[in-house]
Order: sequence, then structure tokens, then C-alpha cells
Amino acid sequence: MNKVPFIAVEGPIGAGKTTLATMLAAELNMPVLKEIVEENPFLGKFYQNIDEWSFQLEMFFLCNRYKQLGDAGAQLTASGKPLVSDYHIYKNLIFSERTLKGKERDKYRQIYHVLTDDLVKPGVIVYIRASLDTLLARIAGRGRSFEQDMDRAYLEQLIEDYESAMASLAVTEPQTRIITVDGDAVDFVANPKQFEDIAAQVREWMGSGQVR
Repeated sequence: MNKVPFIAVEGPIGAGKTTLATMLAAELNMPVLKEIVEENPFLGKFYQNIDEWSFQLEMFFLCNRYKQLGDAGAQLTASGKPLVSDYHIYKNLIFSERTLKGKERDKYRQIYHVLTDDLVKPGVIVYIRASLDTLLARIAGRGRSFEQDMDRAYLEQLIEDYESAMASLAVTEPQTRIITVDGDAVDFVANPKQFEDIAAQVREWMGSGQVR
């Protein structure tokens, strides 16, 4: 049973995680924790040469997310106040299992577990599932220069990896509720009713006795 109300929004690159997390935070009157993305100095190099820059990229993300969630967990435990984040720490494994190979992947797995096994975990994950066309359209729309060279095959594989990851989390973290949003059919930015439906499911969880 979760001791604090911690909500994570997840999905592949371009799914709209930060947008939805920010909207939920405003709607539910709680702070939002946003991952560091554009500050990663290895992103542009990574999309140009995945094999060369994967380990540096993944370690930067892991260390920053560890620090963010470590601080957030301490605040949650002390205050008991709700928090919404635009990522789950498990995303580090989703990406690294695809980008790293051999000894680097083994080393990364060890470091990941040492750092994250005792971090606070969300009580609910809002998972935005979306097709390749939808993700590509949203990536183009936000105009990040380092994402314009992204390999379509990499993104398509990432969609499959997220599906597998959510199925795995449903088994390994059964206490965590997963709310799945159809990102192809649901436009939570343009359609207030569709956003409210998502917020209502989160409210239901918060009031269901799963939060202490």
C-alpha cells in the first residue's frame, strides 16, 4: 500500500507526458516534478550516433532522475502532500535496454538497481499509448532541434518497449494502478472533457483508500 499519493505520467517520446503532468498538477492542486531533458549535453550527439553516446546519455539521465526523485521522496514522506511527475524511474531501463549492449548494459543495470531500488514509487501511472504517426506529429510540433534527426525505427521500437514495460510493471508492482490513455483518440489539450475523464480516474484512485 502506498504511503503517499505520487502520480507518474509515462509514455514514449512525444506522447505528451509533460503537458499532461502539468495539467493534472494544476487541476489537482499539487506540485509537478519535470525531468531534465534539454539540459542533457549528450542528446544531440546521441541521436546522430546512438552506439557512441548511449552510455553517457543514459548515465546523465539516471543520475539526474535519482537526485530529483530522492529529494521528492524525502519531501513526500515529510509532508504527505501529493506530487505528480512526468516520468517513472523505470523509464531508465526501458531506454537503456535498447540503447546499451554487452558489458555497458550489465554495468548500467547494476548501477540502476543500486540507486533506485529504494526510491519512492508512484501509486498510479498514467500511461499515454500512441502510434508512430501521432508521436512523429507531436515531436515535429514541439520543434526540438535535437529530435529532428530521430530514427523512425528507434521510435517504433520504443513504442513496443513501452508496451512490454507497462505489462511488466503490472506484474512486478501490482500495488500500482496503471491508467492507460489512447493518445491517438484522446486529445487532452484540445478537449476539456477528455482531460477531465483522465483527472477523474486519478481522483478516484486518490479517494479509494489506496493513499494513506
